[in-house]
Amino acid sequence: MNLSQATSEQLIFLNQPFMTKEEIFQFVAEKFENEGIVESADAYKMALYERESMGVTGFENGLAIPHGKSRTVKKAAFAVVRLEKPLAPSDYVSLNAENRVDTLFVLAIPDAQAGSTHLSLLAELSARLGDISYVEKLKQAKTSAEILSLLAQEETSSPKENQHSKGLILGITACAAGIAHTYMAAEAISKKAAELGYTAKVEKQGSAGLEDRITASDVNRAIGVIFAHDVALKDLERFTQLPKIDVKVAEPIRNPEKVIQELLEKSKNYVPSSDTSTDDASSATDQKTFGAEVKDSIMTGISYIIPVIIAGGMIGAFAVMITQIFHLQTLMATPVAPAVNTFWLFTLKTLGSNMLSILMPPILSAYMAYSIADRPGLAPGFAAGLAATAINSGFLGAMLGGLVAGFLMKWMKEHVKSSGTFKGFITLFVYPVVGALITAILMLFIIGQPVAWLNASLLGLLKSIEHTSPFILGALVGAMVSFDLGGPVNKAAYAFALGAMASGDFVPYAVFCSVKMVSAFSLSAAMYFKKDIWTPEEREIGTQTWILVLGGITEGAIPVAMADPLRVIGSFIVGSLITGGWVATAGVGLNVPGAGIFSLAFLKGGPTAQIVWLGAALVGAAISAVLLILTRQMKLRKQGLI
Repeated sequence: MNLSQATSEQLIFLNQPFMTKEEIFQFVAEKFENEGIVESADAYKMALYERESMGVTGFENGLAIPHGKSRTVKKAAFAVVRLEKPLAPSDYVSLNAENRVDTLFVLAIPDAQAGSTHLSLLAELSARLGDISYVEKLKQAKTSAEILSLLAQEETSSPKENQHSKGLILGITACAAGIAHTYMAAEAISKKAAELGYTAKVEKQGSAGLEDRITASDVNRAIGVIFAHDVALKDLERFTQLPKIDVKVAEPIRNPEKVIQELLEKSKNYVPSSDTSTDDASSATDQKTFGAEVKDSIMTGISYIIPVIIAGGMIGAFAVMITQIFHLQTLMATPVAPAVNTFWLFTLKTLGSNMLSILMPPILSAYMAYSIADRPGLAPGFAAGLAATAINSGFLGAMLGGLVAGFLMKWMKEHVKSSGTFKGFITLFVYPVVGALITAILMLFIIGQPVAWLNASLLGLLKSIEHTSPFILGALVGAMVSFDLGGPVNKAAYAFALGAMASGDFVPYAVFCSVKMVSAFSLSAAMYFKKDIWTPEEREIGTQTWILVLGGITEGAIPVAMADPLRVIGSFIVGSLITGGWVATAGVGLNVPGAGIFSLAFLKGGPTAQIVWLGAALVGAAISAVLLILTRQMKLRKQGLI
């Protein structure tokens, strides 16, 4: 394969004077931007640092392969940087603790371009860099043209199956970016297996999709399988009856012989388990720490609820805005077609609201549980989400329920199992029924009680200060609105505002509607003004929250808040305190239920009230946006990503 197709002489830099990793990354990112490889040098550099935070990219023999995978990458490519003086091991950490990096292959990997020719070239490059003699030739080249010529050479030979092989060793490799470590680990396993007299077949689950898939025939004649990965693997149920070892993807690169010998030792006198009631697909995650399982669970839940939030929010926002336009036309005595029937708008609003308040929590909790316990976690997870909805605990309750269901089912899979006649009974009856029942009882009668107590306490607190200080009342309502974005605390503020409206006090509801805009506006602003500190997924969400909130929908911010609740919700609350206190102190009132930008037309107090109401929301959003940016930057600096 001609590797020169993924680079050029303009991307090969010899005898460079760089003294730090940071200088190299900045230089290459700018060159990639100039050559049209990436859209944004800053976004690509952030992707490089994100990958560095996951594990080392230095290897041995002076080699390092840093790589960034991001939507900012327009096409897959790599640059070559050779230094005048090698970096100290402390300046560029490697798998070999004494490695002094002097040659770097810096890869740019598109976020979604599976199967492309250039991705295949990067995979081939990663595999060939595992050949020490090939690396030495590249390092001894004196010009960029000479390196390009070496890269253009086709691989002279490919490994052949050993006719006198001692047996077949299987492997699956996968890393975060799906290129460098994935293919280097596969190459290391294959070469070392051949040296030891075995044949190896390694399936790569990388950016180019699934390659060299292991077949049932392979499994039937294999000695065992090596799982070398930093991300979840697919289709592991194929290997139920094989001895297996599970290691980080770097382990075969660092010491392939040790990994293979460990598998061979495990395969001696190995007797397959007759119990297959548990899904072997979860075996590759059993060694995760508790914190890693919780984090992966939350990320899985987020990925499944985003479409529901966007669809439900947009449907609800559309219905609210059209309804308020009709209401405004009636108020202004504007002629409206007499046959207009707004029942369809009410139906759409109900549909959108139900997707957010009824459908979203069980989907969130079910797929969080699925991440921890695989398929047995789904039914108890859905039960947990429905229970969270029943006790009005919002997305925070659904998150907690998903974790409860997931870890309960993980425990049941390990301790409640059988084989033979009763295997199907355990899988199809005990797991879903008993798991869902226990989870629902825990949510409704134990975990739900503090939620109910919190709701009642907050309502009592609001009523106790209703006639004391307008600023304190407004600030407290504001903080509650943004605390859980539609959860029990938010609902307590809503109930209080409606009750106050019924008794003739219209200020709390005006506060409620103004503050609802803070979280969404601030998130969109933070994403717009500082694109490079957010992930592509977060930017995709943040650019839509302002549209949803025009119809009074705050739930659009939930996915970003879930990923970092302390910083994100904390930033929302500070801006909401200011907004709520300001609107209440000014005495702005609203006596029309609903929410969204069209509430401006129904405020008590004329143009002055309208300016205060909207201005307070925008000022609060600006404060929250600044805090979102500052706290995010502090987090990234702490992680060494900027």
